[in-house]
Amino acid sequence: MATRCEIFCEILIAILLPPLGVCFRHGCCSVEFCICLLLTLLGYVPGIIYALYVIVFVNRDPDDYYWRPLNA
Repeated sequence: MATRCEIFCEILIAILLPPLGVCFRHGCCSVEFCICLLLTLLGYVPGIIYALYVIVFVNRDPDDYYWRPLNA
């Protein structure tokens, strides 16, 4: 899980360049990054709103239940 300092830095970066903040959190080939890039190209404010949502609320930690194998 990310520390508070990491999340704070990602939020600051997301306000300046929304796709970059999402890229730091989820990687550059993720669906979240592509959606954020598209929203930022269509309008800067929707890109910021989506980036903040993805950074704060979407959890992509490997120990989460989403990543567990089916037989575990």
